[in-house]
Amino acid sequence: MKVCFKSNGIKRIGWVLLWVALSGWDFSEHSIPLNDILSGGPAKDGIPAIDRPRFVPASQASRTFLDDGDRVIALVVNGKKKVYPLKIINWHEIVNDSIGGRRVVVTFCPLCGTGMVFDAHAAGRPLNFGVSGLLYKSNVLLYDRQTESLWSQIKQEAVTGKLIGTRLQLIPSTQTTWGAWKKQHPDTLVLSTQTGYDRDYERDPYQGYLTSREIFFPVGRLDHRYHPKEQVIGVELEGLAKAYPFSELARVKSPFKDKVGKKTVWILYDSKSRTATIKDESGKELPSVVVFWFAWHAFHPDTQVYTAPKN
Repeated sequence: MKVCFKSNGIKRIGWVLLWVALSGWDFSEHSIPLNDILSGGPAKDGIPAIDRPRFVPASQASRTFLDDGDRVIALVVNGKKKVYPLKIINWHEIVNDSIGGRRVVVTFCPLCGTGMVFDAHAAGRPLNFGVSGLLYKSNVLLYDRQTESLWSQIKQEAVTGKLIGTRLQLIPSTQTTWGAWKKQHPDTLVLSTQTGYDRDYERDPYQGYLTSREIFFPVGRLDHRYHPKEQVIGVELEGLAKAYPFSELARVKSPFKDKVGKKTVWILYDSKSRTATIKDESGKELPSVVVFWFAWHAFHPDTQVYTAPKN
């Protein structure tokens, strides 16, 4: 069976059922519909994860390959600070790394705008991840090399294979600009362009995608309250999901208090660097995700949505 659709005049074909059955993945158990698993184009490991990341000091990164306006995923664990430039992980989507004595996997889905960092321990063991080449609701499906189970990034869990239903622990991280981050954290380390792969990290392979209303892969019903690629910061607390669109946050003085169910949270937003953070009442940063609106809604169709008060 094939699912066919077009984007920018180019026919994209997603093989399902028969295709995935022949591709070597174990689909005997699955928690998502097999019809919704599509090929993103590249084969397994066709987008190579970075398994031996190298890092350079902030000053060297600024001098050689990072501009202040470049977007980054920034991470602090046990006082150690690292930055993963989107211009690099756009091409790799996964970085297997360790920081502050903790093994982590840094993941990025360019189609959904989702940069999410997880503890690399699950099911009582350390895992190492790769890019499967498959998608679910336009979102990357990771696979672990120990069992070859497939994991949905946004669902944060294994959806096929031996580890089906196992959750990944989301670690707080920040999507921001390099200039904003290095100003506050000049002692940070930065993922180097010396990845072991020959890529033009100055070229954006997804140029124009951010502003386009087109979505390359089917995700179900779209919600048209916002541009499909509107950035939101989403959080899940006690089974409730809530999205904070950046266009709404830009209309409110930061920080401000809000409710997610019965929980009080603080929302912080810097419009210059387009940096959003969610904290609890004690000031502790909560795990959250910056994501395109269409993708958040696809995975959380019953989400609450924050709207700025009308003056």
